[in-house]
Amino acid sequence: MSQKPQMKPRTSGESTVAARAFSRHDHRRCRREVIKAVEQLCQQRRIRLTPVRRCTLEILLESHHAIGAYDVLAKLGKSGFGETPPQVYRALNFLIEQGFAHKLERLNAYVACSTPTDCCEPCFMVCRNCGRVAEQTIPTASKHLASAAEKLGFSLGTAVIELSGVCSQCPPSS
Repeated sequence: MSQKPQMKPRTSGESTVAARAFSRHDHRRCRREVIKAVEQLCQQRRIRLTPVRRCTLEILLESHHAIGAYDVLAKLGKSGFGETPPQVYRALNFLIEQGFAHKLERLNAYVACSTPTDCCEPCFMVCRNCGRVAEQTIPTASKHLASAAEKLGFSLGTAVIELSGVCSQCPPSS
């Protein structure tokens, strides 16, 4: 398997992109932008966005909610791709390796990357009321975590930062 290419940190428009998940927006446009970016990246990297990989990405892009692998599998089955777990996990692993999707460890679920052309060290904000997920880059947080791990003699593999709270579209919990 290939490794995820290094990407530059987001520098402009990142908070606008992150805010999409928690605000009303043209989601069809949002999906089209991500699909177009992924197609261009696949062409540049000379990798194939096979029909099952594309359909998996489209399923992840249906909303700004995380979705479990077996839910993706069921939707793939309805799209005519069959329902074998290895197939969905291969597609999800490809999307993750390329930076087109992310796994939320706490939820054991997946989301499409909101900005695949420049994704770097994402932090995920998950609304505990509605389940929407926003992605934001916070490079200094990852550096601080890596430094703290190193001081403890811990060899850091990956770090996924997930914040749980309430989004602006949901009433605050009492």
